[in-house]
Parts: sequence; structure tokens; C-alpha cells
Amino acid sequence: MAEHTSSSITIEAAPADVMGVIADFARYPEWTGEVKEAEVLATDAKGRAEQVRLLLDAGAIKDDHTLAYTWTGDDKVSWTLVKSQMLRALDGSYSLAAVGGGDRTEVTYQLTVDVKIPMLGMIKRKAEKVIIDRALAGLKKRVESNPSNPSRPKA
Repeated sequence: MAEHTSSSITIEAAPADVMGVIADFARYPEWTGEVKEAEVLATDAKGRAEQVRLLLDAGAIKDDHTLAYTWTGDDKVSWTLVKSQMLRALDGSYSLAAVGGGDRTEVTYQLTVDVKIPMLGMIKRKAEKVIIDRALAGLKKRVESNPSNPSRPKA
């Protein structure tokens, strides 16, 4: 089994608000520094994305890839790589858990990346950690700054 990297963050919002931002792929370029374009290619019966094409620019890794998404209830989404130019694997998940009476959410992001070019495992893990940390920080900022978030601090 491939090694993976994971990290968690607590967001001041209900799980449904957090999942709403995660599921809104069209807006990824607004808050995830690395995703330059996102296009939903297929949806399930509930209207959730099943396949998404992403144009990624993460410095050393520039790629146009397609991911397949699996939704588990309202608190978990996972993905696997369908096709890519540079990647051999890009498997991950967001898992959400309500905390503090449900007005906060602990988000755990797990990721496994494998590139087609040779790369030391230690360097891959560091790249995964950078991707995860940026994604969680961007997600937190996006959700907590959303005017419709009832947990958002009042100005």
C-alpha cells in the first residue's frame, strides 16, 4: 500500500457549509492557489461531481488531470486519478466531523501523490504536505469569510 500524508484543521462553520465549499469545483481557482481551471465532466443523481478535470500549476508540477469523486454521506468525499500527463496517482479525501455542538468542523485531508518521473519518497511526502497545508488553509479562509456562514465573526 502506498504511503499517504494527512493533516487536520478546525473550521468555524458547520460541516454542511464546509462541504458546500469543497463541492463547488467551479470556484476552486478562487481559493486553491494551485488549481487554475476546474470543469465538472459528470455528476451523480444528487448533482454532485463524479468526474472533474483540473488544470494544476503547483510550481514544479504542472498538469491537466481528471479525478473521479466518491461521496460518502454528507461528511466525506474521496477521489482517485482517472488520467493525467504527469501523475501516476492522486488519491485523497476530505473527511468532516462536527465539533463544538456542530458549529465547527474538523476537516481531515488525506493525500497520496505519485509522479511519473522518478522522485524520492521523502520529497513526495513533503510535496503532499505542502499541497495539504495550502488546501486546508485556503478552505478555512474561504469558508470562514463566506458571508452566508452563520458562524462567521461579525464585523
